[in-house]
Amino acid sequence: MSIVTKTGDDGTTGLMYGRRLPKNHPRVEAYGTVDELNAAIGLARALAADPFIRDPLLAIQQDLIVVMGELGILPQDLARYVQQGYSLVTPDMTARLDAWVREIEAQKISFQGWATPGATVNAAALDVARTVCRRAERRVLDFRPSDERLNGEMVIYLNRLGDLLWLMARWSET
Repeated sequence: MSIVTKTGDDGTTGLMYGRRLPKNHPRVEAYGTVDELNAAIGLARALAADPFIRDPLLAIQQDLIVVMGELGILPQDLARYVQQGYSLVTPDMTARLDAWVREIEAQKISFQGWATPGATVNAAALDVARTVCRRAERRVLDFRPSDERLNGEMVIYLNRLGDLLWLMARWSET
């Protein structure tokens, strides 16, 4: 099967279960930005020499697949999605981020005021990932109309991830 399906030539994209949305729909923008975040984290992981940073980034990328999957499901398909064994964003995922934050903070890395990205290549890549993460968080909030269910843990996860990426960048500089 070719990657070229031509089904998106009309400006729509496919969701699971045969549903389609315009490519500029806020839901598509949200999961597309999380996809961009995953790619940015992949770059930071590829540049990370130390497994202390590299290993958690791989686990985070796997979490982001869960985030994208949940964002790519319309509310009327969510029960079916879960029934078929797909995961949703959970407090345990956020708790893992919190544990990594505590681990880095326990090392008493030094930073003062605003960080200027670019002290090291890996720290710069982590800062790019952090800024994409903050945008992904905003895009998720953008599509949350009052009539549509949104797993609030997703916003908490992305918020905490932005914090962790900032700390990882500072750790990489130190």
